[in-house]
Amino acid sequence: MNIFERMWRSNFMIKLRHWEYWPFGVLQFPVAFYYLWLSLKARSFFFFTASNPGIEMGGMLGESKFGILNKIPEAVKAKTVFVPRKTTVEEVLALMQQAHLHFPVIFKPDLGERGYRVKRIYSEADVSAYVQSFDFDFLIQELVDLPLEFGVFYQRLPSEKSGVVFSIVGKEMLTVAGDGRQTLQELILKKDRAKLQWEKLKHAHANRLETIIPAGESVLLNPIGNHCLGTTFLNSNSLISEELSASFDKISKQIEGFYYGRFDLRCASLKDLATGNVKVLELNGCGAEPAHIYQPGYSFWKAVYEMLLHWQSIYRIAMENKQRGVRYLSFKEVKAYYNKFQLAVKP
Repeated sequence: MNIFERMWRSNFMIKLRHWEYWPFGVLQFPVAFYYLWLSLKARSFFFFTASNPGIEMGGMLGESKFGILNKIPEAVKAKTVFVPRKTTVEEVLALMQQAHLHFPVIFKPDLGERGYRVKRIYSEADVSAYVQSFDFDFLIQELVDLPLEFGVFYQRLPSEKSGVVFSIVGKEMLTVAGDGRQTLQELILKKDRAKLQWEKLKHAHANRLETIIPAGESVLLNPIGNHCLGTTFLNSNSLISEELSASFDKISKQIEGFYYGRFDLRCASLKDLATGNVKVLELNGCGAEPAHIYQPGYSFWKAVYEMLLHWQSIYRIAMENKQRGVRYLSFKEVKAYYNKFQLAVKP
């Protein structure tokens, strides 16, 4: 590999060539002016807190994942257990036994976002390592081992009888394919998306980096479906149908105070997705994004436009709820949620 090729494939150039890797603020900067205009119209910078009255902060920041999951119908949500901070390893194992949860399971913070400290747990040793490194409330969730993972974004105006699904993102986990010649390390460093995750992957796969991967064998590098961890987000809006919207409308109407947000879920087939036969891993409120915009090659300015529509929807829903008696949170209340969130995600 010559100097030009090394420069072209440097992490800096990979990120520069693909806006999906640009800092969060780059996409949000042009949108911020629209948000300020909406805030002036609403006479509150925190109008978004009225978008989902049943979710803390409307789901923008600092909300309890467990609290939201408790509102979702049992039939469609993954089994989840809340673990308060300072719980011992023995107590965690007892909670798992009581809930009939068996390894492997997923551990994730009750507060947190973008895959922060989400980890697949295989053993008591993993439990011990997680508990010792994480001093905050967290969740134990069953490993939903279904083949398809999606983010389904739903919206409904309070004045409307029915809502719709307007965005679906498919998730393609980070993998490499063996060729019978290259080691796992070589395969990782050869794939741009995997190369960007090298610092994490070299520890996660330390015991087989020098192993030559047989031709045709696929190696799952990260089982967590988050863009920040290497998952490819795919625009799957072609799957939107009247049947699918009706299915998620039925689910959503059973969730008190919910009008706008994204269901992160797994399912066995596209037919199950359309009929609402799914397992919801998380429900994110107005702080979620229509994540189909992060598909590789998606236009940056089209993504900006989608984000403008996103904020327009939040504003319209919040305004209708305000007219129905829902109040905006105060600066003091928002600050308290922000401080709680900052404590939860500090290193």
